[in-house]
Amino acid sequence: MTAATELPPSFIDVATAHGARRIAMRRRDGQGPGLVWLGGFKSDMRGTKADALDAYAASHNRAYVRYDYSGHGESDGDFKDGTIGAWLEESLAVIEACCKGPQILIGSSMGGWMALLAARALRQAQANGSVKASLAGLVLIAPAPDFTEELMWKRFSPDIRDVIMRTGAWSYQSDYGEPYPITKRLIEEGRNHLLLDAPLELGCPIRILQGVQDADVPWQHAFKLTHILPSDDVVLTLVQDGDHRLSRPQDIARILATVTELAEG
Repeated sequence: MTAATELPPSFIDVATAHGARRIAMRRRDGQGPGLVWLGGFKSDMRGTKADALDAYAASHNRAYVRYDYSGHGESDGDFKDGTIGAWLEESLAVIEACCKGPQILIGSSMGGWMALLAARALRQAQANGSVKASLAGLVLIAPAPDFTEELMWKRFSPDIRDVIMRTGAWSYQSDYGEPYPITKRLIEEGRNHLLLDAPLELGCPIRILQGVQDADVPWQHAFKLTHILPSDDVVLTLVQDGDHRLSRPQDIARILATVTELAEG
């Protein structure tokens, strides 16, 4: 697949109780169902999977939008000020500004949590007749719903929890770059958006791709997610030798084939 023509970023302003911020996005026009990329924690919209989807969208004349959360990439804001609620508001603002008709939400890691939350909000808004976009399906790549609680707080040692509660933040050394802060605000605000303790009916097909060798989001986490999704049309694919990123050529091919299934099926 050849690289798509580079699109410059555009910006929207989001102002809520979480503050005012300018959000960068890249939008490609095309036919529906449209594709929406929701990136991961500390990731931006210029990653391997996001770029591959852009090339796919261009070659298939498919509408596509990707964006950076506040404190990420080309968007305004400081990462340490971010919360799940603020990033969800930005996700919904981008969808509202750019999307009309059926959409496939494609979320990676934290973006999988964002996609589930956004899908729930879209379904509720659609029932009220207050949204232009509808759900055609979800593609979740190593999804990490509730990660602030299940994969962070519950796994932190007492010493780390103490640092967070006393100082407001703890510096985490990632395998993918420089250390970054895990804040008390991120943990506590994230509890407003937990999903794994109740059924979640989204009314659309859901495809989950999960690496068994994922050291960040264990495959059991994806399996737990399937238990709260009552729809019959939920498929979990385990990639035996896959890691968290699922960005190898064979992983990208599998992601694009999954998107094609939902877009053309």
